[in-house]
Amino acid sequence: MSSAVPPPARYGHPVPWDTPIPPMSMVDLFEQSAARRGPAPLIDFLGRHYSYAETKNGADRVACGLARMGYGPGDRIGLFLPNVPHYIAAYYGILKLGATVVNFSPLYTAQELAAQVADSGTKLLFTLSASALLPTALRVLDDSALERLVVGSVAGALPPAKSLFYRWFRSGEVTARPHDPRITAFSALIANDGGCATPAIDPERDLALIQYTGGTTGSPKGAMLSHANLAANARQVTWLDPDRGQAVDRILGVLPFFHVFANTCVLNRTVLSGGEIVMLPRFDAGQVLAAIDRTKATALPGVPTMYRALLDHPRLKQTDFSSLAHCISGGAPLPPELKARFEAATGATLVEGYGLSESSGVVSCNPYAGVQKPGTIGQPIAGTRVRLVDKEDASRPAPDGEPGEIVVAGPQIMAGYWNRAQADDTTFCHDADDTRWLRTGDVGTIDEDGFIRIVDRLKDMIAVGGFKVFPSEIERVLYHHPAVREALVIGLPSEYRGESPHAYVTLTDDAGVDGEALKAWLNPQLGKHERVDEVVVRLTLPKTMIGKLSRKDLIAEVMAERDV
Repeated sequence: MSSAVPPPARYGHPVPWDTPIPPMSMVDLFEQSAARRGPAPLIDFLGRHYSYAETKNGADRVACGLARMGYGPGDRIGLFLPNVPHYIAAYYGILKLGATVVNFSPLYTAQELAAQVADSGTKLLFTLSASALLPTALRVLDDSALERLVVGSVAGALPPAKSLFYRWFRSGEVTARPHDPRITAFSALIANDGGCATPAIDPERDLALIQYTGGTTGSPKGAMLSHANLAANARQVTWLDPDRGQAVDRILGVLPFFHVFANTCVLNRTVLSGGEIVMLPRFDAGQVLAAIDRTKATALPGVPTMYRALLDHPRLKQTDFSSLAHCISGGAPLPPELKARFEAATGATLVEGYGLSESSGVVSCNPYAGVQKPGTIGQPIAGTRVRLVDKEDASRPAPDGEPGEIVVAGPQIMAGYWNRAQADDTTFCHDADDTRWLRTGDVGTIDEDGFIRIVDRLKDMIAVGGFKVFPSEIERVLYHHPAVREALVIGLPSEYRGESPHAYVTLTDDAGVDGEALKAWLNPQLGKHERVDEVVVRLTLPKTMIGKLSRKDLIAEVMAERDV
């Protein structure tokens, strides 16, 4: 085993690992592509197209409208939006203003939204006049320090007879308070010529984005990402594609833009490349397959549950996948069996990558071409160093041949957490050269070719009678059973062993087995301390907002059931 990045001779990505990544502002990244690609389409929103020039004009007008309201450099401005064209104009407009974007999930409750608005000091919030969004935003406006709302309507963004619009938005549109001075229509905000002066950006010092972590192992924290962090990761991801000079770059944008995975791998990466985003407001397997057919998409970033849903959809066999070249899976482990099934069904390449909010999105990935190692998260991307440290003491390297905590250094790594300077001591560690390394909390190994394999998360390990049990290792065995669709293993209190593993699964339609049969099949394949007390079959397992199976939520559900 190795504890560092592989030597360049073994590096599988098409751009050399030591390719220079000079600091760059996100404003320059966007405007250079807009100047180069002007009339070319940037957005396909359910059949309505927006060019680079149109989108830049919208971003310019957003920046000027916000400046006229009195906002400027350093102000935190939030996006409480699904994947709609307003998002891109607002995102780049806020950055051009020199302000900081704060991403909020459109699925948040008023309580969740208010907590992060307060934590970030967000002053103004962009949202839509949709019943799933506006009432929540209004409650936060009334009950917090939030100063203003900018409210858009999706009506003008689509052809008037588009049925999806009526199903997803029109039936749930609500009217903002017409005489509330704190509320501005998006159309009124951009009613200017976009010609106002904007400040110069220092890419390394100026904060572009506060990206809240998923909170899967604790309360969400705001990762502070600079312009240089985001622009670096956009270039690093673009360089992964061996066909990046291809004539057509059309990416299916169904991952939610508020999430760091989509922010880098869909939005910033595609703008940098001059490609087109086929934007969908939410994931629906049938609509994704229809969009691939209609637009001839060339790339589809997603999470494993999305790829599984596409494979299970009856429209799969009628879909033309000939245009689809590369798909990157993130957010959760990609079972090798799922990778093989998807590639066989579509002819596309599906590779697993890895990243965190704290790393602007991406740390490592399996090469699209050449050697891939299913079950690993691939090799570090350009300019990124990965090593292993001792699980108990991050100041020491991991013992030879043993798993260690994965730590990362590179130009995409955050400055720290917003309003949590005291967390730096536990978030970062330093080596003998005083290099600053981000502690990921993930335990892994690195093989002789530099491929990284995640064993588990430090906080997910189950303490069984003095032994450490990795839930993902038990889940990996479960996925070998043909009846198992999804699997989560959690540790629950045990009087005898302290904690004991319990497995929760969903099954395929023709499973023909129950929990007891699965337990009888599973336990003989595990070490004595790894054996599960039970296998519980459920109709669904809890997932995060991007479709990642949520161990934290499952534990909360099970403990609540036990307290009843």
